[in-house]
Amino acid sequence: MLLIHCPYCDEQRAELEFAYAGEAHIARPDDPAAMSDEDWQYYLFVRANPRGRHHERWRHTHGCGRFFNAVRDTLSDKFEVTYKAGEPRR
Repeated sequence: MLLIHCPYCDEQRAELEFAYAGEAHIARPDDPAAMSDEDWQYYLFVRANPRGRHHERWRHTHGCGRFFNAVRDTLSDKFEVTYKAGEPRR
């Protein structure tokens, strides 16, 4: 079982308490109405799927309920660091 550190609760909890929420640091478009359907499709559905170090969003669903970012190695499934949403990429 994976243990994930919640930066808000400041404790490690079982992964069952968390929900994966996609790739981290995706900037919303300034004017979504001005985007073409193809650009909008790319923004909504195309994400990186790297092998190795990956920045992800997670939510502590059975705890504080807050979103946070994490850096996880997709090969080893180990979390390098977790940090609060809104903080710069690490």
